[in-house]
Amino acid sequence: MIELVLRAPAGVVEPLSDLLMDELDALSVSVEDADADTDAEQALFGEPGMPAPAPGWERSTLKALFESEAVAEQAAMLALVQFGTAGAHVQALYTVAEQDWVRLTQSQFAPVEITPEFWVVPSWHEAPAAARQVIRLDPGLAFGTGTHPTTRMCLRWLARKPASANLARVLDYGCGSGILAIGAAVVGAAQIDAVDIDPAAVQSTRENAAHNGVAPERLAVGLPDRAQGAYTLVLANILATPLKLLAPLLAGHVAPGGWLVVAGILERQAGELTAAYAPWLDVQVADHEDGWVLMCAQRAAA
Repeated sequence: MIELVLRAPAGVVEPLSDLLMDELDALSVSVEDADADTDAEQALFGEPGMPAPAPGWERSTLKALFESEAVAEQAAMLALVQFGTAGAHVQALYTVAEQDWVRLTQSQFAPVEITPEFWVVPSWHEAPAAARQVIRLDPGLAFGTGTHPTTRMCLRWLARKPASANLARVLDYGCGSGILAIGAAVVGAAQIDAVDIDPAAVQSTRENAAHNGVAPERLAVGLPDRAQGAYTLVLANILATPLKLLAPLLAGHVAPGGWLVVAGILERQAGELTAAYAPWLDVQVADHEDGWVLMCAQRAAA
């Protein structure tokens, strides 16, 4: 394969990427900060409640992969014809050694320990000998592989749930990959509703539930309007801002004696969440890991 490397200003990056992928037969296109590792490097990330970051770097490096040198050279020429006057230019053409990309990607994901007996295991790995409860989950389009602290804390809560936690009817709100809904099934939940605003997440959850042997009659998946009535456990691993906005809705789904468990919250945001849920539930920190917290509350029994 051949890698074409181009440099482009911010306003050119998106249309140039579209041209490479849609019209010039690039196998892939990646975009990096052209000023990375220099004093001009720009960090592009945001946090809940903070201003949105800039949409891109002032100068970007685009790397496009092509099947042959002839195709890459043709793409370079056409890219310059369309965007050369706007500041785009070619930096290099490299031959890229063939690799087993599937094996390379798989090597980056190992089994994740939730507790000594509860593990999240990719399909290409054997479960550890000590594992008694296993979720089989491969990286995909939807969020949630068990590697993030917020996901681990939610699964840990399920594995070590309080004696008063009743899993007769569980809601996973913002299900992503379905990992929490499947985790609830693994630890004995009788009936689970998993909902998300993203259709890709809904499909991913269905597929992952099937891979883990959780029947649709037990784990129902859909868009948010599927969540109806009261649940003995409501799980929501999202982010602090949507969790605050959803406070009346999520709290309203918690049955008398039921539990609310929320995550995706930075330690400094815990007070905001407690205040947001105060009219309905006394939400408090129950776990913390790497700057993130898990918060929960139990509604008084009727």
